[in-house]
Parts: sequence; C-alpha cells; structure tokens
Amino acid sequence: MSEQPTKEHQAIFELCGKVTANISKVIVGKNDASEMLLTSLLAGGHILLDDVPGVGKTMLARSLARSVGGSFKRIQFTPDLLPSDVTGFNVYDRQNGQFKFQPGPVMANILLADEINRAIPRTQSSLLESMQEGQVTVDGSTFELPSPFMVIATQNPIELEGTFPLPEAQMDRFLLKLKIGYPTPEEELSILELFQKDDPIEGLKAVLTPEQVMELQNIRQEIVVSAPVKEYIINLVGATRKAPVLRLGASPRASLHLMKASQALAMLRGRSYVLPDDIKTLALPVLSHRLVVEVKEKARGVSADSVLEEIISATSIPVSVDEE
Repeated sequence: MSEQPTKEHQAIFELCGKVTANISKVIVGKNDASEMLLTSLLAGGHILLDDVPGVGKTMLARSLARSVGGSFKRIQFTPDLLPSDVTGFNVYDRQNGQFKFQPGPVMANILLADEINRAIPRTQSSLLESMQEGQVTVDGSTFELPSPFMVIATQNPIELEGTFPLPEAQMDRFLLKLKIGYPTPEEELSILELFQKDDPIEGLKAVLTPEQVMELQNIRQEIVVSAPVKEYIINLVGATRKAPVLRLGASPRASLHLMKASQALAMLRGRSYVLPDDIKTLALPVLSHRLVVEVKEKARGVSADSVLEEIISATSIPVSVDEE
C-alpha cells in the first residue's frame, strides 16, 4: 500500500495541524494529548481526562473549545449537583400559563464536566443520554443538542477523598481515557514563563468552525478500514472477554469506538486508510477504562493496563493490509 497522502488528506492533515499548534500555544509539551483530544472529537466521541489536580486537564479542554470556535459550557461537579443542573428543567411561565424549558449547560458544542467523579452517581448518569444519543429528555419532552457535541470530563483519582466511581455504563460511553502526566522540568519552566504575565488562553483564536468539524467528521467515515484491520480489532477486544483475570471485558461498543478512533487518527496523520499501528496506538486509551479486574487479582496488583498490554503483545498483527 502506498503511504503517499492524497492532496485532500494532506489538506486535512494541515488543517488539523493548525488545531494542535493552536493548543500548544497554551499547553506545553502535551502534543500527544492534543492529538488524542482531536481524535476523539473527529470520531464523534467523548473523552475522560483522568489525572491528579493541577496538571492542565481543564486548560486543555478550554483550549480545544476555543480552537474549534464552538459554544462552550463548564459544569463543576459537586456532591450536591442535581441532574436538572446538567440537563435543564421546565419553568412555569405565568404570562402564558405554560411550562417553558430552561436549557442546562449541556446545550453546548463542547461541555466540560469538571471533576465528574465528585458528583453522586445519579447526577453522573444524567449525561448518559446526551453522550449516546445527542439529546436530553426532560419531563417527557426531548431536546436535540447542538452539533457537533462533545463531553470532555475530568476526573481525579478515585483514591482521593470525596470522589465516587463512575458507573460502568458511563465509562463505556467515553471513547478515550487519557492521562496528562506531570511536565518535565524544562516544560514546567516554559509554563512559568508563558503564564508569568497574562493568561495565554484569553488570546487564543479559533482556527476551525463547528461546520468544518462536522465536515471532517463526515470525511472520517470514509477512511478505509480493511478486513484484516477489522479482524485485528475483533481479536484484541475478544481477548479481553476471555482473560481469566478480568471480571468484565470490552463491549461491542468498544470495538466500534476503536474503529472510529483509528479512522480519525489515520486522517489526522494524512492517510485515507487505517494501519495496524493506529490500532496499537489507540488500544490502551480506548479499551483500558472499560475493563474490570477481578477483586482478588486487583489485590495482587494486577491492573487493567497491564492486562491489556499483555493482550496487545500476544495478539498477532496483520502482515498485509490492502486498501478496499
């Protein structure tokens, strides 16, 4: 297979590169995280940023929102947050004697669900319909969300006091889970210099429009996923269901998410087809948060990441990948 990109995909590569370059004006040394965030957006998915406080999760989300020029809302999740605080609610209008829908912050192109695991499970679950179907239902009436729509949720480690684990059904709705990590000393010095005077995000300009994002999402659907690559996806996901150390393997939704994410990543890298390397790159962030380790194995120090890494190493990679 030729690896020479077409003019169309080279143009897409350059357009997406503008987004990651724009984000790098605010976020120092996290190009891989920016790429994964954009991958999730172009795949039509949602992303969970899971890390300790203060490493730039919220700033990364705000930078993406500004870069794509869409509407942006932020919800600070707390234990007393109610589902209606997320979705919206009906208010009685005395003038016409009818109830009127008051939209919640979920009615935005980019929704930042900040510290989502600080809310009670009932409130966390209020996002399920929005994430899966792009709509909210309040008192029997359904309201469509703006397009494109993406949830960027941040989460503190569950060991921290005052957090609630996300329900498994909610975890399965996230396309990717990503850790930001601490910066290197050199990167941290650059951060200090960058933020010494003004907040650089205030001057960040949009380099895409929501309409362009939707167009790119449509182009993503045309990225070729050959039969051997599809089989590779199925083998990886299927192996998680057979692993004796796992109580819960990856769902069919995980297979679909892995395929969509690999299409988006291939497009970001200027290709019209998916390579097995795209699947290997994405397997951990797409699958690990969906796996549940048996309690006894977890006590022995076994983690979902370590199990998945073994599965990736043991699963044979397609030797020949032909365009279809």
